Amino acid sequence: MHPEIYRMKYYRTTLKGVIDLLQKIFVEGLYADKVISYALKNNPKWGARDRSFVAESTYELVRWWRLINESLAEENDNSVTNHYRLFATWQLINGNELPDWEEFAGIDKNKIIENASKLKSDRKVRESIPDWLDELGSKELGEEVWSREIAELNKPAKLVIRVNTIKITSGQVQRMLKEQEIETITSEEYPDALIVLKRKNLHNLVQFKKGWFEIQDASSQLVAQYLQVEPGMKVIDACAGAGGKSVHIGALMNNTGTIISMDLNEKKLEELTRRAERAGVTIIETRVVNDLVVDQLTNIGDRLLLDVPCSGLGVLRRKPHTKWKLSAEKIEEIKNVQKKILSDYSKMLKPGGLMVYATCSILPGENELQIEEFLKTHPAFELEEDRKVMPSEGFDGFYMARVKRISW
Repeated sequence: MHPEIYRMKYYRTTLKGVIDLLQKIFVEGLYADKVISYALKNNPKWGARDRSFVAESTYELVRWWRLINESLAEENDNSVTNHYRLFATWQLINGNELPDWEEFAGIDKNKIIENASKLKSDRKVRESIPDWLDELGSKELGEEVWSREIAELNKPAKLVIRVNTIKITSGQVQRMLKEQEIETITSEEYPDALIVLKRKNLHNLVQFKKGWFEIQDASSQLVAQYLQVEPGMKVIDACAGAGGKSVHIGALMNNTGTIISMDLNEKKLEELTRRAERAGVTIIETRVVNDLVVDQLTNIGDRLLLDVPCSGLGVLRRKPHTKWKLSAEKIEEIKNVQKKILSDYSKMLKPGGLMVYATCSILPGENELQIEEFLKTHPAFELEEDRKVMPSEGFDGFYMARVKRISW
């Protein structure tokens, strides 16, 4: 945990904001990142410290939900009263003092601290994950690797941007941000990335609105590069979502060629179109996925990106609510979807072309084992190379496999 972020005076209005968000997440079943973003946009009177308190407090409470509940050791009825007590528990675990408010009456500080200390010997409680996930992670990755990676996934995510090289250079963006007292560093491995040293709300910056950069984790930026695209190619992004990787591909192609961006969700494609316009990428065509569209695109892609649905376990840092929404059964369903996408969509790649299969999971069952099974049943394809980025390397967990179609 990171208590130094939160040692500040409490205000009832911002704490109520946190409690309201917990209600939306744990009672209404909404996603933490979505409701936090909505709350920040709809409370313009909150200052920078208020915004930070609400957002970071909510994320940390979601992240450590199991440890907090078991340290409080009371029945969680997900009421407003209970959520105030859970907030108090989290503060005490972090060594902070509570204000003398009626919402915190009867809280046994010593008992909570004693409980938390005892519980931290149990990994699944210490790292605040469901039993089934702890069992699955240790089974697929081994005890040592799983222990290391789940601990890393409980740390706050780094803020990384990708410079849009169609419009500007990394050096120019870095200098402009520095003039606004936003310090960044570069990384040789991630040529278009700038790592922001202190969290800021970047969406309101003129540089963002002009499409000079996108907010995109460094690991995610590797996926488009892994495709080895060239200007003039025909590239299919078959699970494009809101288009972060499609837009990056457009920049790598110098905005020359064709990108066909596909998704089941038409609203996501509308967002992709807006994103591409902001970035100045004009070579993207969007298609809503259906069997007819896939058949029409058979054997035409020089490159094919399958950034498939996955468990999202590699991005728990920024989406901690995921672990409370998943189940072992749900992951099996996801793996079946991945298998079907690989089998059905791979026919869109022409002989000699390259396909990248990507997930933001760290589980072999969603990654290398899927590719192994695909290659056994599809002899027209061969593996060129694959790569797994683990959270302990500092960024999101990702898997990428580059596969070549060698024959019809």
